[in-house]
Amino acid sequence: MYEDYYRFSAKPFQLNPDPRFFYGSKGHRRAMAYLDYGLSLGEGFIVITGEVGAGKTTLVRNLFRQLDAHNLVAAQLVSTQLDAEDTLRSVAASFGLEHEGPTKSALLKNLEDFLGAASRQGKRALLVVDEAQNLTPRAVEELRMLSNFQNSERSLIQTFLLGQPEFRGILQSPDMQQLRQRVVASYHLGPLDADETRGYIEHRLRTVGWQGNPGFDDAAFTALHRFTGGIPRRLNTTCDRLLLFGFLEEKGHFGEAEVNEVISDLRNEVAHQDFHGVTGVNNHLSAGGAPHSEDPALLTLRVEQMERSINRILPIVRKILYTVSERPAADDDASSGHSDSAH
Repeated sequence: MYEDYYRFSAKPFQLNPDPRFFYGSKGHRRAMAYLDYGLSLGEGFIVITGEVGAGKTTLVRNLFRQLDAHNLVAAQLVSTQLDAEDTLRSVAASFGLEHEGPTKSALLKNLEDFLGAASRQGKRALLVVDEAQNLTPRAVEELRMLSNFQNSERSLIQTFLLGQPEFRGILQSPDMQQLRQRVVASYHLGPLDADETRGYIEHRLRTVGWQGNPGFDDAAFTALHRFTGGIPRRLNTTCDRLLLFGFLEEKGHFGEAEVNEVISDLRNEVAHQDFHGVTGVNNHLSAGGAPHSEDPALLTLRVEQMERSINRILPIVRKILYTVSERPAADDDASSGHSDSAH
C-alpha cells in the first residue's frame, strides 16, 4: 500500500528471508567467512546460532546464492519436533524421495543411493535444519549417521544446523559428544549495533529504490534500535508499520516522535509484547497472567492506553477503507473510458 506513495519497487521490510536484502554487518560477514570455510571442507556439520529473527536463514540463503545452482542439491528441514525415524522421513521428503512406505533400512538405502548419484554428477548435497534446538538426541544421532555416507573422497552430505542460543548449551551435553566432533565450523550471530541498525534500514530502503523520501532523523534511528534491540526481524516489523503510518498520515519525514507513536501502538499488541524495553502492564501481571486485583490504578492506565491506541487507529482504518473503496471506482471509470473510445 505504501510502496506507491513512497515510489518503492517492492516492500523493503518484508518478513520472508530474501537474499536480495542481505546486509553484511560485521557479525554477518564473519559468519559468512565461517560458512565459506566450512563449505570448503565439504563435510561435517556447520552450526549457526542466534536469537529469533537474527537473520540465520537469510544468511544461509545468501550463501546458497553464491554457489553454482547447477551443482547444488539443497534441502531444508523446518519441523524439528519429530522423533528419530520421522526425522529421517522428513529428510527424504525434503530431497524429493519416497518417504511414506519404506522401512527405516530401505529409507537409509534410498538416501545413500540418491546422495551417491548426486556426488557422481559432481553435485554438492546440503541439508539445512532449522530450529535445531528442538531436535531430540535420537534425532540428532540419525542426522549424524547420515554423515557416514561417504565416497572415496569425502562425505556425501553436509549439514547446517540453525538454532536459537540455547542450542549452544545443548551441544555441550554429554550425549552430543559425537556430533561435536563433526562440527567443522560454528558461529553465534548477535544483534546489530546502533550504527549497523541504521545501515540495515537504509540498505533495505535503497534496495527498493529509496531516494531519501521518507527521511529519518538521527533520533528516529536511535529509537528504532532501542526498541528492537538490533534484531533484524523486529526491525522489519517496526519499520514496515512506521512506513504504513507515514503513508496514512502523509509523512515525508520521521523523527523520534513518529517512531515512538508507532512503538506505543505496537507495545499494546500481543504479538509485540516480547520486544526489548516493553514496560508497564506486562510487569504488573500476576502469575496467572491477570492484572493484580488490588491495583486499580493499573487498570485505569491500561484503559487509557487502549483508548489512545483506538483514537490513533480509527483515522487509519477510515483512510484504508476510503482508499480501497475508491480504487474499484477509478478502475471502472478507466475501463468505461477505454470502452467508449473503442466504439
